[in-house]
Amino acid sequence: MDALTIHEAAETTGWSPRMLRYVESMGLIESNRSPAGYRLYGPEQLQRLRTLRELLNAYDVGLAEMGFALRLRREPDLAAAVDAWFEAKPQRPDDVPAADWLRFEQEKHQRLLEAALS
Repeated sequence: MDALTIHEAAETTGWSPRMLRYVESMGLIESNRSPAGYRLYGPEQLQRLRTLRELLNAYDVGLAEMGFALRLRREPDLAAAVDAWFEAKPQRPDDVPAADWLRFEQEKHQRLLEAALS
């Protein structure tokens, strides 16, 4: 099989070796491996890299966004949670008076921040 090393693929595609490893770690492409474990890029991978760059440019999205889009396709529970969030309408809890809703939400955010920082 004809294949390029990661450095040759980087030179050919304009992606750096580091970015090629990152793109692969996100699951956006899969490289073949040599018997010694080195990444090898054939025509399939080069085509995927080219069309990935075209897609990123055409829709002004980044690799992280593409990685998330892939997760949405692979993780049905995540996709359902995201869809539910988009469809959800903000609703004041029944036990919180309308005049206190802002303070209630601020306090919830503050507790979340404190928990994240501790």
